[in-house]
Amino acid sequence: MDKQPLWTRDFIKICLSSLFLFMTYYALVATLPIYIMDTMRGGEREVGLTLTFFIIAAVIARPIAGKWVDELGKKKVAILASALFMLSAFTYAGALSFLFLLGLRFVHGLSFGFATTAMAAIATDLVPEARKGEGIGYYALFMNLAMVIGPFVGLLIMNTYSFSVLCMLISVFAIISFVCGGLTKVQEAQASVKKRADQKFDWKNFIEPGAMPISLTACLMSFAYSGLLSFIPVYAKEIGAAEVSSYFFVIYAVMIVLSRPFTGKLFDRMGEHVVIYPSIILYAIGLILLSLANGPMLFLVASAVIGLGYGSVFPSFQAIALKSAPTERRGVATGTYYLLFDLGMGIGSFVLGIIASAMNFSSMYLISSLIVAFAGIVYFRLYHQASNRKKLQEKRVTLPASGQ
Repeated sequence: MDKQPLWTRDFIKICLSSLFLFMTYYALVATLPIYIMDTMRGGEREVGLTLTFFIIAAVIARPIAGKWVDELGKKKVAILASALFMLSAFTYAGALSFLFLLGLRFVHGLSFGFATTAMAAIATDLVPEARKGEGIGYYALFMNLAMVIGPFVGLLIMNTYSFSVLCMLISVFAIISFVCGGLTKVQEAQASVKKRADQKFDWKNFIEPGAMPISLTACLMSFAYSGLLSFIPVYAKEIGAAEVSSYFFVIYAVMIVLSRPFTGKLFDRMGEHVVIYPSIILYAIGLILLSLANGPMLFLVASAVIGLGYGSVFPSFQAIALKSAPTERRGVATGTYYLLFDLGMGIGSFVLGIIASAMNFSSMYLISSLIVAFAGIVYFRLYHQASNRKKLQEKRVTLPASGQ
């Protein structure tokens, strides 16, 4: 039996739209710390606040976005959010004060939360059911590539030219994202476009309970990961690896690209646990190596190990979140997953920034590895054991019926 096609034109378009949107995001994540500390004379706490404001806004947007995606339609939400994201990107050149920058980050975060939730829902619908793990893995790969290209290009422009030139570049990225998303053809489910004005408020309209266990685990993972996004360039300078700092995420992405064809198929064929547990272990080991780094070599080795670990965990968790929800509530499930993921990222960037100020970056990354190890326990308790109990109950129901 032939496989259903995965790489359709529309799937490629939404992947490219996501790529350029995340390139804008990651270029700013890598360069804003330098701009704040060198130009605005801020410190680690100010750096953490810029990411926290962005993530808090995204957190606010996620549950609303998930509900709107299912009720108003994925394409409509994606287009409107991408337009606001694009306008926000245009405005960074005028961010001359820290307070204005925080306000801009909040608005940009709102648009990011709506856009990424809608795009993920579109990509999920474009992937054949039998290839969900593989398809979502490849969609996430484009986000991972953005994590490399964005910081690499951003730091290169900052070091060679200026923040103003960088602002022009991210505006171009945002325009390309908007165009690719607008050209993607989407089939909306009939149920998604019905108005529900008469419906009373219910938290389940915004949160998918079935996706909560894996989303809580993802929250802990992103908490630890926020320390990488916020402080890698600064940490690299501290340990004498500034000249290779832009290659950290390059090596990270190379490891993801090499492993993704295998991990996605392994997820679909052998189950999620075969992928999740080794990935969590590698992620924790990578953070420990990073905390021990005192030069370029171990710094880059850590990036490779983290790439193998975290790079496989993220799409696997997202696929589990979607599997845990009914088809008609995949928008809400996507919003729930990103809501908890962003919450961990926002809280983590602020808390880890305080830890780095009070102790040092090495201790901060060591603490992050312990958080990842704890996340593995949470995964086992909240999801793995629960899924085993559910399968056992299904067998008990099936066996008497088959014996009749």
